[in-house]
Amino acid sequence: MSTDVLAELDDLLRARRNASADESYVASLHSKGLDKILEKIGEEATETILAAKNAASEGSKSLVHETADLWFHSLVMLSHLGLDYRDVLKELEGRLHTSGHAEKAARGGAGVS
Repeated sequence: MSTDVLAELDDLLRARRNASADESYVASLHSKGLDKILEKIGEEATETILAAKNAASEGSKSLVHETADLWFHSLVMLSHLGLDYRDVLKELEGRLHTSGHAEKAARGGAGVS
């Protein structure tokens, strides 16, 4: 598993970006534009939050499913903007040995704590 899945998914997203919107869900998202992609991310984020709130009573299967949907649509967004998962991994790698408080302060206090 790990980044091999991300690399394979990245290749798939690149291949489908210019496919027919009638034949590919990814191509249909790209054809509808960034606002539609962002709308899907918002929808998936909400579903992920709800699944997390219910995980204690309903189990984690739904949470994992919704998180996968959120990640997938985030990858589509990155692809639409000419970026990919490697850009995010590089950012995370740079933060790996930095305190969350220090990283947040370096960004001027903005962002999630």
